[in-house]
Amino acid sequence: MAFSSATATVSQNLTFASSNKLSFSHSSSSSSTSSFNFLSFPSFQSKFCKTIISSPQITRAHAPPSPSTTTTATSSFHGLCYVVGDNIDTDQIIPAEHLTLVPSNPDEYQKLGSFALIGLPDSYAVRFIDSGETKTKYSIIIAGDNFGCGSSREHAPVALGASGAAAVIAESYARIFFRNSVATGEVYPVESETRICEECRTGDVVTVELEENRLINHTTGKEYKLKPIGDAGPVIEAGGIFAYARKTGMIPTR
Repeated sequence: MAFSSATATVSQNLTFASSNKLSFSHSSSSSSTSSFNFLSFPSFQSKFCKTIISSPQITRAHAPPSPSTTTTATSSFHGLCYVVGDNIDTDQIIPAEHLTLVPSNPDEYQKLGSFALIGLPDSYAVRFIDSGETKTKYSIIIAGDNFGCGSSREHAPVALGASGAAAVIAESYARIFFRNSVATGEVYPVESETRICEECRTGDVVTVELEENRLINHTTGKEYKLKPIGDAGPVIEAGGIFAYARKTGMIPTR
């Protein structure tokens, strides 16, 4: 795991919109100055920061996009969906025995992705990644409540991203998973307005439109409203919190 530290001045106001457990927003005037650990994602009404002090982060080697995923300026995703239920924890997303893999190593990053969601119980007859494959054919995961609960391991969103998944659409998220998804830039954690997981089936063809805040199930012909991802979107698109900070001039480019 890579450890790094950086300090920068920030002029933007950021709004990370998700469930009541996760979201906060703040507007600050140019005359006020405050600071917080950007990666801790404080709860309601925390003061916006003018200083970033980094916490331990995983450096990873991004894999090429999954062939089942089509993106247009990262504003939409199209492909097969994989449906799971409530309380999918990080042990199910990536079991602890695989945490020795180092995501900054391209080969180990790929291998980490091959183990994504391998911890799901046998009741999931259709597996997220087919036997003998290293990539998933399901580019969009649809989940119920409290997705990503359990330990704080950053390997969870990294494994999903390495597997070829582009986005998770869940009723709600464990706060730490949402934070890690934004910090690593591996997957888009989008929250649904309704329990889409009860109306979609694994293998349905869906499109997620971030700008329109909707999910279209082409198999059933139904559409569902999604909650805006807010300013977390550009951070994920940039490749994570540090890539975004460098891109926007918050910290020097290496």
